[in-house]
Amino acid sequence: MNILILGATGFIGSNIASKLAAEGHAVTGLGRDTARLAARTPQITWVRADLANLLTAESWKDLLARQDVVVNCAGALQDGLSDRLKDVQTRAQLALQDAAKAVGIKLVIQISADTSGPSGETEFLATKRAADEALARSGLPFVILRPALVIGRNAFGGTALLRALAALPFVLPLVHAHSAVSTVTLDDVAKAVSLALTGEIPSGSDLMLAKEGGTLASLVTEHRTWLGLPPAPIVSLPAFAAAPVSAIADALGWLGWRSPLRSTAMQVMRHGVRAGDVHALPPFAIEPASAFLARNAAGIQDVWFARLYFLKPLIFFCLSAFWLASGLIPLLEPSRAAGHFSPFMGQTAALGLTFATCLIDIVLGLVVLFRPRARLALSGMVIVTLAYLAGSIVMEPALWLDPLGPMIKTVPALALTLVALVILDER
Repeated sequence: MNILILGATGFIGSNIASKLAAEGHAVTGLGRDTARLAARTPQITWVRADLANLLTAESWKDLLARQDVVVNCAGALQDGLSDRLKDVQTRAQLALQDAAKAVGIKLVIQISADTSGPSGETEFLATKRAADEALARSGLPFVILRPALVIGRNAFGGTALLRALAALPFVLPLVHAHSAVSTVTLDDVAKAVSLALTGEIPSGSDLMLAKEGGTLASLVTEHRTWLGLPPAPIVSLPAFAAAPVSAIADALGWLGWRSPLRSTAMQVMRHGVRAGDVHALPPFAIEPASAFLARNAAGIQDVWFARLYFLKPLIFFCLSAFWLASGLIPLLEPSRAAGHFSPFMGQTAALGLTFATCLIDIVLGLVVLFRPRARLALSGMVIVTLAYLAGSIVMEPALWLDPLGPMIKTVPALALTLVALVILDER
């Protein structure tokens, strides 16, 4: 079959795309940033597009040409710099459904969520529910799959957060520690999609993909054991303890950082992630999280990832603060700062160069917080640091012997910048 997968660069979509391609289907993957996956999976045809811009049936016409099936894995947690929930999860889907009817798409498989619980009025779930209901009455052949918390061999979003919480030293502080959490493996989600294509899951099905498990605390404990770390006590924190963290995460969302600690995720977790009673179950047994972890042994790279997860925002904050300080402090006494340059040029030129370097530092310190340009800022930091180090050797080699080590301390900052470049990507 010719299959178009929306959100094919995501955690769920990329796995489904690879599985269907391995089964011999002609898979076209649609996503906003396809370059990296195009290099990894040349067997998939990649199309770069943003669902937020595909809001009319006409805009879908070329994308649906010669396709038999559409699998929608696209979604977003809440509004932010790069995410507009109503556009991505409702308006684009309604436009797609109109276009799919016009061209005769044989099946639409919707990866949704349980929208019937007490968290159903969050915009995240309300926009998904609107698209699900429209699909059910559209007249199109459809299958709706509603995964619970998805865990996989790789990690993103909630799965990554579980591992990070499990790797904390000494104690495991959890908000909503006793909330019930059902899980489903990424393999079982892909299996359900495959069965829908063969008809073993019939058109018109609305299925919950979930294995009833324990609590958030027990799931984190299972992941800690999986990582091979010694036991640590759970410290249950009150719900209000999450408020400042979620507020910061929400603000960072408008800078392009998609944290699983945002307020929507906290609201959903407060009520738990459970198998909805109003949905049927798939025609196969869902693998429990414990069995999945047992057959996918953790490696040292998993421990590195888990321990680096909460250090990553700290690294970026430190780099931003370091560059902002290095740009702002010389402006307190620009004439004194210009003294480093004055032996090689006039006072006016030295002041001009001082202000220019301060501006560069300030810009880099600000831009690194802006996710879409963070890689550019980090690369700029590396280049500018190397230029500063080289310039210091020519202009003021004595700084390398200064007891406070102003130039020596720049080398670890350069190393930290290289670390930030390496861990920038999340999937």
